[in-house]
Amino acid sequence: MTRLVYYHNPKCSKSRKGLELLEGYQFDLRHYLKDLLTESELLQLFKQLDLSPSEVFRKKEAKDLGLQDLSDSEWIMAISKHPILLERPILSDGIKAIIARPPERILNFLK
Repeated sequence: MTRLVYYHNPKCSKSRKGLELLEGYQFDLRHYLKDLLTESELLQLFKQLDLSPSEVFRKKEAKDLGLQDLSDSEWIMAISKHPILLERPILSDGIKAIIARPPERILNFLK
């Protein structure tokens, strides 16, 4: 397994809970709202999740930004510019990734 990466938003209670569940594991913490993901990083992350960008955006935030009915490439551009759109938290081992909602999904991922 390659190094774990946890895509974290400290304002999100689910993300904070997931961080607690990772205690004792070695991982890189990525504050993706400050350390923005590039479009190519997002593409790689969606491949690891085995989900399309249209399955990984936060609907309330998209509505607040007036975004709807975008193509996958348009969602990638929108998420790279507005990282708050990305569903969270996400845990990746470099090969596969999960959206840790509920945070307890982390425990199954680490088995």
